[in-house]
Amino acid sequence: MLSHALTIVMNELNAHLAESYGSNSPQVGLRNLAEGFSGTAGERDRLYLSVVNIKDEKTLKNLPNYIRNDATLRAVYENPPVFLNFLILMAATHTDYTNALLILSRVIRFFQSKNVFTQDNVSPGSITNSSPINPLDQLETFKLIFDLYSPTLEEVNHLWGTLGGKQYPFVLYTLRMLEMKFRAVQSESGLITEVVSSFHHRKTVAP
Repeated sequence: MLSHALTIVMNELNAHLAESYGSNSPQVGLRNLAEGFSGTAGERDRLYLSVVNIKDEKTLKNLPNYIRNDATLRAVYENPPVFLNFLILMAATHTDYTNALLILSRVIRFFQSKNVFTQDNVSPGSITNSSPINPLDQLETFKLIFDLYSPTLEEVNHLWGTLGGKQYPFVLYTLRMLEMKFRAVQSESGLITEVVSSFHHRKTVAP
């Protein structure tokens, strides 16, 4: 699901760059920057998205573990979903430093104008293009919120030290509220529709 979420955003960003700046080829991709580059021509002339941290959303940990269906008067019990926040590194790895700063500024302006992505405000092609093959890995409904994250110099040092020590022009965003859930029903029962409060004592029968 995370792969599909980032693919949707990547497709939206590439479409924006092509429409606004006349780019002929995709300028944004997904990559683990810790793996480095092989030296292939044009490999570095892109901005790459990479996940560098994952945290759970603690404010949504106490959700109910059942779904009420008033039509069938049944309750389905299953574990509540996990809501996660991701720290996304966006690094401009261009060999030309000026071009790296140029694409980075364009990306920042894109997220300034559009930082919330749902199935209603993205193009259908962004959802289907390069999406995971297995339907279980695809997002059905989503609301992806991108917030700019400003790290300290110490955090920047630790981040790029972990990734190999070679720093590129970059920006960090927090991707908030991605729902992770596998529909596995644990049990099912009927709903309580009536409570009877009247009762009486039965007379005891002599032995």
